[in-house]
Amino acid sequence: MTSRITEGAEPKHQQLRRILLDLATARLAPGAAIPSERQLIAEYGVSRITVREALGQLVNEGYLERVRGKGTFVAHRPVQSTLHLASFTEEMRAMGHVPTTVVLVREERVPPSDTVAALRLDAEVSAFHVKRLRMADGAPVSIDDAWLVADAFPGLLDHDLSGSVYSIIANEYGTPIDRAQQTVAANPAADDVATLLGTKTGAPVLEFDRVSYAGERPVEHTRSWYRSDRYRVQMEVTATPAVA
Repeated sequence: MTSRITEGAEPKHQQLRRILLDLATARLAPGAAIPSERQLIAEYGVSRITVREALGQLVNEGYLERVRGKGTFVAHRPVQSTLHLASFTEEMRAMGHVPTTVVLVREERVPPSDTVAALRLDAEVSAFHVKRLRMADGAPVSIDDAWLVADAFPGLLDHDLSGSVYSIIANEYGTPIDRAQQTVAANPAADDVATLLGTKTGAPVLEFDRVSYAGERPVEHTRSWYRSDRYRVQMEVTATPAVA
């Protein structure tokens, strides 16, 4: 870092904040360490109070995060999504992120009772179970635990499931998913969810429950858990016309 901090109209902590903001947003990757307080004091000739004020502002704004006993690091900026029907892969690419996926489970078996009801399956009829860890720019964002109707997509498990399953369904089976019913709740992360998402047990996560349709037929039931510090949902709300 080569910028200078001088006496002037702009307070020193604001000058340092600008320098550190450039470092966090343009020069360092998420998770990278910020120079220590001692290094910043020595390099810029400012007081400890000035350094702590600048760092504190950027922590409060979500650009930096402190880890007790380790230091201050560039925060993972939240992925912001609008509520619409799209695959994770398509959504991340559209927002300029690089999506990657780890397939945790691919199997065919009888689903749990709530999925049987959601997909209108007969008892003891098997379905495809696909569980995946989804990442954006290398950082864990969500876990998707999906059940898909087996007779609608024969051979689905033989495909590469690390990309968009929705694209496979549309292109290979000619039955695109065109609508869904979805609920979302804020819940504490269970042990297994926290481990996969790289957060603490009990940390807040967004839990989605979705039933997706191809035409009038329900073909997918998915539960997803998103890190609330790395994923935000944006929506537009309009007024309902008043009835005369």
